[in-house]
Amino acid sequence: MNFSHELVLVTGSSRGIGKAIAFAFAEKGATVILNGATNEARLKETYESFLNKGFKVYAYFGDLSDYNVASSMMDTIKSHYGKLPSIVINNAGISHVGLFTDTTPEMWNKILTTNLNSAYHCSYLTIPSMLQREGGIIINISSIWGMVGASCEVAYSTSKAALNGFTKALAKELGPSHIRVNGIACGWIDTDMTSCYTEEEKSAFVDEIPLCKTGSPQDVANTCLYLASPLASYVTGQIITLDGGLL
Repeated sequence: MNFSHELVLVTGSSRGIGKAIAFAFAEKGATVILNGATNEARLKETYESFLNKGFKVYAYFGDLSDYNVASSMMDTIKSHYGKLPSIVINNAGISHVGLFTDTTPEMWNKILTTNLNSAYHCSYLTIPSMLQREGGIIINISSIWGMVGASCEVAYSTSKAALNGFTKALAKELGPSHIRVNGIACGWIDTDMTSCYTEEEKSAFVDEIPLCKTGSPQDVANTCLYLASPLASYVTGQIITLDGGLL
């Protein structure tokens, strides 16, 4: 697979899943826009590590759940490259583990805004250019908990369920314009987001997985490469379950 002619935006890509996705596309020749919203130093570190690899890369620090920030980023990208991304991977997201009754309105709004609105903003701002070129790829990084729900993760599950609905509906609307929209429902992927669990909790979870192991950020990156490639030219509106067979 060669993506040397593609401009790829990966949100939430200073670490973890997003970084692995960005690396995978950059390694295949794509020009990649990195993004982070909480740690500018870490984003810069990732950006410099990509540059040292000889990758074509750009970094933008900002919270894309804010429409004005997302719009400003797109203006900057267009000014820099003369075009907007042809592949958008909406990965930015946060989680919260706790009782629903302890989930304050502030927590609720932050989780839904970050996990859902950032995907809406980036899609809304890039789709017009995709319509003009009659093609494009949008991939939304979701979760199995958006499909079945998770106790003590009500807000997170709700945001990912909404993202799944967004993916399916948008795919139907954009299909006639040759724009493909898919999602990846991740199970346990070893990242900072899952580091809050003990080894005992992880082991108990793995016991339920038919493949007897957790996933890696590279597994998600490989799935993104497939969905963005001609190999998946007839795949749209799908939520690919990446969970080792758990569901």
